[in-house]
Amino acid sequence: MGYTGKAVLEHFGAYRPDQITTALCRSYVTKRTDTGKSQGTVHTELGHLRSAMRFAVKERIIERAPEIERPAKPTPKERYLEKTEISALINAASAPHIKLAIHLLFATAGRIGAILDLTWDRVDLERGIVNLRLEDAKTRKGRAIVPMNDGIRAALQTAHHAALSDYVVEYAGGQVKNIRKGFEAACARARLENVTLHTIRHSSAVAMVSNGVPLEKVAQYLGHSNVAITYQTYARFAPDHLQDAAEILDFTQVRQVR
Repeated sequence: MGYTGKAVLEHFGAYRPDQITTALCRSYVTKRTDTGKSQGTVHTELGHLRSAMRFAVKERIIERAPEIERPAKPTPKERYLEKTEISALINAASAPHIKLAIHLLFATAGRIGAILDLTWDRVDLERGIVNLRLEDAKTRKGRAIVPMNDGIRAALQTAHHAALSDYVVEYAGGQVKNIRKGFEAACARARLENVTLHTIRHSSAVAMVSNGVPLEKVAQYLGHSNVAITYQTYARFAPDHLQDAAEILDFTQVRQVR
C-alpha cells in the first residue's frame, strides 16, 4: 500500500474523498497508462485506493466512500516455464541470495513476500518442512506449510551453514527486501522473456497439476483457502481434465441400429 500510495497520492492527494469523481479516476488511468503502466497495475492501484476509502468508513474517519472506477481486470497471463527454463533461470542467478530465493520460490510455490519473510526457526531441516506462515501476523494472501524436495533441502543446508542472520534469504547479514533487479538480471542471462516473479508460482502449480497431483493437494501447497480458486485456474492443465466428457461426445463411435 505504501508503494502504491506514491502514485495514487500524487494524483488524488489534494482532494477530499467526497471530491473524487469518475472523471478523476479516468484521468488517473490515462495518466498511468501513458507512462507505460499496464492495465493490471492501474487496476491494482485504484483497488488499493478503494480499500483505503472503505477502511476510512469502517473507522468512522469519513461518512461515505466515493465510487472508485477501475479499468477491467486483465485476463491472467498464461506464461509458465518448462523444466529446462526453470533450470536455466536458477543457474543464471549469480548472487547466492538471488539463487536461493528463486530456488525457494519454485520449490515451495510461495509468494515472494513469504520467501523474503522466511526465518530459520520455520525451516525444519531434520523433518524436511518449510513453514511459510507468520504466527504473529495475518497476511492477506494464504501461506502454506510444505515439505522439502532433495534439491531445496541441499540448498538450505548450505545456506544455513553460512547464515549470518535469522533470515533465510539474506545479504550482508540483513534481510533482503526486494530481489527484482537480481531476478530480472537472471532472466536476461537465461534469455527468458515475459517472466515475472509470479510466473514462478504459476509455473510450480502448472508442473504439479500437469504431472497428476490432485487439485486438492495443489490448493493446499499454494495456500488457497478455497479449492474452487485452484480448480478455476489450474484444472485445465490436468492431463485427464474433461477427457471423459470428450469421449461421450465422440459420436463417430455410435453404432447404426439395423
